[in-house]
Amino acid sequence: MRVVIPGGTGQVGAMLRRALKAAGHDVVVLSRRPGGPDEVAWDGRTSGPWAEEIDGSDIVINLAGRSVSCRYTEANLRAMMDSRVDSARVVGEAIAAAERPPRVWLQMSTATIYAHRFDAANDEARGLIGGAEDGVPDYWAYSVEIAKRWEQTQEAAATPYTRKVALRAAMVMSPDRGGVFSVLSRMARLGLGGPVAGGRQYVSWIHERDFVRAVEFLVEREDIDGPVNLAAPTPLPQREFMRELRTAWRIPVGLPATKAMAELGAFALRSDTELLLKSRRVTPGRLLDAGFTFEQPEWGAAAAELTARARA
Repeated sequence: MRVVIPGGTGQVGAMLRRALKAAGHDVVVLSRRPGGPDEVAWDGRTSGPWAEEIDGSDIVINLAGRSVSCRYTEANLRAMMDSRVDSARVVGEAIAAAERPPRVWLQMSTATIYAHRFDAANDEARGLIGGAEDGVPDYWAYSVEIAKRWEQTQEAAATPYTRKVALRAAMVMSPDRGGVFSVLSRMARLGLGGPVAGGRQYVSWIHERDFVRAVEFLVEREDIDGPVNLAAPTPLPQREFMRELRTAWRIPVGLPATKAMAELGAFALRSDTELLLKSRRVTPGRLLDAGFTFEQPEWGAAAAELTARARA
């Protein structure tokens, strides 16, 4: 099959490209800075020659969007919004104009769309969409609004011959340098992998292999469209999540951090505390109901496997 991946030069795009090529598929990546024979230039905002790659393709997997690993300034939040909405809009326009449109369009979304909560898990049927929680910073609502607009843009696209799926993805864990597992592992190995602000907030995650397998599963399941949670079925509190990661790295101690300390650390890393403090308790209801089985459903085993590969 011919697969087009707009914004496929990041960590998630790299793992998808590797897996799809290994499976024998023809993969083309749309990039603002193309650097390889299978990469084509686009700006993520306007139509252009890149649209010819989508016409006649079988699958489009749109991953484009500014990284969330940054300070949540007004300018950065606006860039996050615009890069996601604009790219989804122009991909939809290219599919709508295609003489031979792809049969499925998988659009990256985020588990951040759900409410910050501790009491119950968020699945697609019973989950609470965030934005109106009490006791959280006001700007957290903007992150939810980004996710909502992202999905709404895909939903509004006039693509009657193309099935559309929104991937509400949790943190994708792989041993690749620079990814979230790499960052968390560095903290743990430095002895900083203890509970943050008490550590009650839930962490949702998915192993890279299960992410790829879920994408392949959704491509084949023509009866599934709309939002789908891509997360392991066992989210766990941050203090337990980091304890399992420390165990995998054989680090006996993780220093705890207060909310104020987390703010200082996030500032030093040019990131934001929402990534550490928001309770993302997300479960994959639709995947499980459709019969998908996870190879790595438990974080302890997943962390051990990822750590072994990182060491190697």
